[in-house]
Amino acid sequence: MTTASVLTDGQWDRVQPLLPSSAGRRGRPFRDDRRVVEGMIFRYQHDLAWRDLPAEFGPWQTVWKRENRYRGDGTWGRIFAELLGGPEPLWPSG
Repeated sequence: MTTASVLTDGQWDRVQPLLPSSAGRRGRPFRDDRRVVEGMIFRYQHDLAWRDLPAEFGPWQTVWKRENRYRGDGTWGRIFAELLGGPEPLWPSG
């Protein structure tokens, strides 16, 4: 399994502008945005517990914290809406 199997480059290009910057926040800056977002999506696609997330996506705690932050500030909703619509949907309908 590779992270490339979660999002295509085209899907990532649509999602990346929706992500908040870590500039001006206390603590460590965000890194590996694609790896973390793909970890979130992989978890939902495979109905996994956070602790069962493959190490390829980084520490599960990092993915969990970022998902909570994105859910709380509305980012995850915008990402999900973008991936469901558009020219290359993540989960095709039908």
